[in-house]
Amino acid sequence: MLRFIATRLLQAIPTLLVLITVTFFMVRFVPGGPFSAEKAVTPEVLRNLEAHYGLDKSLGVQYLEYLGDLLRGDLGPSFKYPNRTVNEIIATKLPVSLELGAWALSVALLLGLTAGVLASLKPNTALDYVPSSLAMIGICLPTFVLGPLLVLAFAIGLGWFNASGWYGIEDRILPAMTLGGVYAAYIARLTRGGMREILSQDFIRTARAKGASEARVILRHALKGGLLPVVSFLGPALAGIISGSFVIETIFQIPGLGREFVNSAFNRDYTLVTGTVILYAVLIIAFNLVVDIAVVWLNPRLRLE
Repeated sequence: MLRFIATRLLQAIPTLLVLITVTFFMVRFVPGGPFSAEKAVTPEVLRNLEAHYGLDKSLGVQYLEYLGDLLRGDLGPSFKYPNRTVNEIIATKLPVSLELGAWALSVALLLGLTAGVLASLKPNTALDYVPSSLAMIGICLPTFVLGPLLVLAFAIGLGWFNASGWYGIEDRILPAMTLGGVYAAYIARLTRGGMREILSQDFIRTARAKGASEARVILRHALKGGLLPVVSFLGPALAGIISGSFVIETIFQIPGLGREFVNSAFNRDYTLVTGTVILYAVLIIAFNLVVDIAVVWLNPRLRLE
């Protein structure tokens, strides 16, 4: 297992290096600059600003200096927020995005697992058709459509929630439903398929023949193997939930890192864009590694391979 983890970590290094390189040069080749949206400044002031942030140097020198600072954990200063570093901005905004992701994942697992298990127990009945149909609708609805629909229904129509903001516990519900609803649909379908396959195995029939209760058969014998496809899906799902928060935070005006990333892209805040991309890449790689370890733990045959 340790060799497997070490191999995956070594594989992540070139991936991150390529990502950093592409992002670094891509944001600098975009038309405009971090100071182009400011009030008209004299050429002398602009030169002083560029010299202060090192933008007057060649791209190669800027890139090498950025890598050197990155090795020390320094993501550089923000070009749009005077006297603030990218590290400080991420430390302020990231907890909000992680909380949103945790709420969304909870919604996805709760709804998806419940619907999938229920549908697998009574195939080709109403208990199967209803959740399966809802799952198909959830897969077809993108978050930028589902979010405004939920706002129209539950915030503007019924007045149960605020249309935007991030203050009380009630402000977490609509964003979490929007972000987690889509993944709940996928998890429901995967759970149904996995459980149907396991429930048809001989050892399940043996357990029932020995007089085990249906609850024991499900919880003790079927659930572990039936959820294996769901565990494998959690890595891409977490990556999607993290990247999907960009849209959700913009729709619901949530002060998280995703919304800050969108603003930094419009502001040409080079260091904040690059720092955010690096952070999300590290999180996605870490989440996928944890999921892979969980899959190996659930399926002992993979340890031998």
